[in-house]
Amino acid sequence: MDEAGARELISAHSHGVLGTLHDARGVDMTPIVYATEDGFLGSPVDLVKLKSSLRLQREKNLEADARANLLIERWDRDDWSKLWWVRAELRWVGEDGGGRAETLADRLASAYVQYRDKPFAAVLVFEITSATGWSAT
Repeated sequence: MDEAGARELISAHSHGVLGTLHDARGVDMTPIVYATEDGFLGSPVDLVKLKSSLRLQREKNLEADARANLLIERWDRDDWSKLWWVRAELRWVGEDGGGRAETLADRLASAYVQYRDKPFAAVLVFEITSATGWSAT
């Protein structure tokens, strides 16, 4: 799969697994929802789900190392001709992301009824620096 095809799949989907680096234990993997716009990706720090703190470990990890990865995939146990995966290399550009956070928050609000009122403590904004993938077809 070429980079354009990988980026197309990233934009067409809205759920994946984000990997950040924890200084002591290594890779932290977290399922996230996201929205994309012009080569950028935004993931909410939302107020909808219960959590012990609004300050998420992934934010702490990103402050120490702005690199991250996103993995999305299609799995079909019965028909392996439908399998594909895409990995995006990301660089965290902050919660405002040069003014992109509001646009990405709007996209999340239109995609998810749970986010209609934008119950976000923040939107983490990433630049998609590269994308690669594989497809069975």
